[in-house]
Amino acid sequence: MARIFVTRALPGDALGRLAAEHAVEVWPEADPPSPAALREHAAAADGLLAMLPDQIDAGLLAAAPRLRVVALLAVGYDNVDVAAATARRVLVTNTPGVLTETVADLTFALILAQARRLPEASAAVREGRWPAWRPAYLLGRDVHGATLGIVGLGAIGLAVARRGRGFGMRVLYTSRRPPAEAATALDLERLDLDDLLRQSDYVSLHVALTPATRGLIGARELALMKATAVLVNTARGAVVDQDALTQALTRGQIGGAALDVFAEEPLAPDDPLLTLGNVVVAPHVGSATVETRERMADLAVANLLAFFRSERPPACVNPEALA
Repeated sequence: MARIFVTRALPGDALGRLAAEHAVEVWPEADPPSPAALREHAAAADGLLAMLPDQIDAGLLAAAPRLRVVALLAVGYDNVDVAAATARRVLVTNTPGVLTETVADLTFALILAQARRLPEASAAVREGRWPAWRPAYLLGRDVHGATLGIVGLGAIGLAVARRGRGFGMRVLYTSRRPPAEAATALDLERLDLDDLLRQSDYVSLHVALTPATRGLIGARELALMKATAVLVNTARGAVVDQDALTQALTRGQIGGAALDVFAEEPLAPDDPLLTLGNVVVAPHVGSATVETRERMADLAVANLLAFFRSERPPACVNPEALA
């Protein structure tokens, strides 16, 4: 029986299945454990079920000599030092696939909310600022017929592309991978990043956070975008130079932004982005539906159960750690 530390309570019954086979300790608070608390609990654990805010670095791994597997409740794993984990033969697993459509839904919801100024409209009604009908009141922009540029045509990017085509949008994409058959079937147009930025009305980011993509959208890239264009980010906050984005929005260099992720989370209440009327924000809720979070929990637990049964987990980030 393995000892497993879970850094937050999970929806659904997945933890019950895990506890039926192993000794499970769940962090009792809603907020994440501090780095010191995480290190203390990991030190006595054989397995760790962690969330995106939990930093699994070389120091924590060195302080946890019993640790054999880290199961992430996330697709991205930029919060884990995978090289250090592999060197210590600690397997890292994640939860790909189960949240693709849900994140794509949220992405398109952000596009629509920004295009039609829904946060402003809702606030006006709630605050008693609903005037008599006026032809020019709260005018937004059409999404149908507009051009959507997708940066990173992985599973989520492709799901967003399908939604864009369903709205009658012209869909562009840029990707380091060869074009998928689905891209051809959807009649997507492949461009380099600069041309995509110049032509798109909505630029949606769907790349993993890596050294190559950190700050991918900076001042130079923002300057290439149309003055009416909107930047949408449901990937990772650090893919965008947030200071450069704030300046571009403040100066009217681009039309707006719709953001679910930020360089630092939670976003500070006094962050200048929150003063801008052309920005729609959400608190990193891309996968936040009952169904999807339960599926994520199921997969994270399935990864742990398989590992401790000496089976290959369904979703391995560094399978070489098993060698």
